Amino acid sequence: MAVDFHLKQFDGPLDLLLHLIGKAKIDLKDIFISEITDQYIQVVRQASDFDMDEASEFITMAALLVEIKSRHLLPKPPKEEEEDPEQALIDRLIAYKQFKESAQSMASFELSAKQIFGKLPEEYPLPPPTFDLDGLTLSSLWEALLRVQSRTPNEPKEVDFRLRDIRRDNYTVEGCMEAIESRLSVGRATFDELFSDAPDREEVVTLFMALLELLKLGKAHILQNSVFDEITLMPGRRESSGDE
Repeated sequence: MAVDFHLKQFDGPLDLLLHLIGKAKIDLKDIFISEITDQYIQVVRQASDFDMDEASEFITMAALLVEIKSRHLLPKPPKEEEEDPEQALIDRLIAYKQFKESAQSMASFELSAKQIFGKLPEEYPLPPPTFDLDGLTLSSLWEALLRVQSRTPNEPKEVDFRLRDIRRDNYTVEGCMEAIESRLSVGRATFDELFSDAPDREEVVTLFMALLELLKLGKAHILQNSVFDEITLMPGRRESSGDE
């Protein structure tokens, strides 16, 4: 029974040749290209609805097969200097088959990989930092802040609505942190010693925020013997043995 072929079923002329050779159940190394020339040309003739650009490769291969077959029909010259076209074509077919089988294997691996679902690595958050504030209560800090604030003049400044230049703040949290660290680098200091003799509201608030930031970062710690005693600042974290 004759089988009709369409050229678009094959990925080029080599693919068609492999199909015909496989149909004949002949090993590539044992095939005589001239034996399948007629079959190849018949397939090309029976193909329909294809453009000439696509068919040109198949027709070129058919011409090569005819040349190979004619060489088998004619007596061979005593010595052939040029390369045997049949052997060259067989070598191309062997290489093409190897690439095609490799492509099929990789496609199979890809399909298998799509059926495997890996577990994403879990992210373990770092534990929250712990701050050693033993001996320090909120009321102690509040009392110290009120004591410093009591040195701030209560007289409201006269409001001046005239246009004037906007100046930068006299105090910044970063600057106050550096000042406190510089003071603690030479030894302990009391809470009151951090402030000037008559601090304004900006100085009090900014220094207090800087102190809290240093405590949070572990760059300073506080000592207080009893609730109403003076608060003393020490550099670094509190050691387990105590710094008193």
